[in-house]
Amino acid sequence: LPGIDADVVDEAGDPVPQGKKGFLVIKKPFPGMPSPPTGMWGDPERYAQVYFEKFPGKGYFYAGDYAVKDVDGYIWVAGRADEVLKVAGHRIGTYELESALVSHPAVAEAAVVARPDPVKGESPIAFAVLKEGRHPTPELAAELRRWVRERFGAIAEPSDVFFVTRLPKTRSGKIMRRLIKAVASGSQLGDITTLEDEGAVDEVKVAYQEFVKAMGRG
Repeated sequence: LPGIDADVVDEAGDPVPQGKKGFLVIKKPFPGMPSPPTGMWGDPERYAQVYFEKFPGKGYFYAGDYAVKDVDGYIWVAGRADEVLKVAGHRIGTYELESALVSHPAVAEAAVVARPDPVKGESPIAFAVLKEGRHPTPELAAELRRWVRERFGAIAEPSDVFFVTRLPKTRSGKIMRRLIKAVASGSQLGDITTLEDEGAVDEVKVAYQEFVKAMGRG
């Protein structure tokens, strides 16, 4: 956008090569952008801490998004930076795994979240919505696991794939991975005021609880 100096940088705040994922930052203030001393909502200290302290000394505004800059200089938002799994010491972005799943001819949508794992720390699990005419089977679930493994290696292979007819989304259409992760970890759902369809969460719960029951974990 005119007047906004955005870039994609690494952990040190240095620009990354084109095509490589990094952190989306705004390098210089633009008209109407609150400055750290002023802040917003009457809490300038929190504003500065949340948005300006990731890259000390740089003065970059950082809202927590991953992005990629293409060869033409366009920046593509790749998802939230906190949507990263830590599997056996490796950092894996949910965006990459979801992109791999939806590249399969049977999958229309997918959401990947972390499930606590006693050995790896976290393990990826996937919830997939199939395209019309495709039906959930154990064989397809195994195929989707192999599909991801072939593209990202064994460390990224989902430990389980669950089939649902819809994913929990906000009214603007964003997948609410937070709710899916809460189901998988057995924690409270928290705020669901932006959830478009509560039935989608119920479907995720049923799919996951049936798996837990079948595995004798609950």
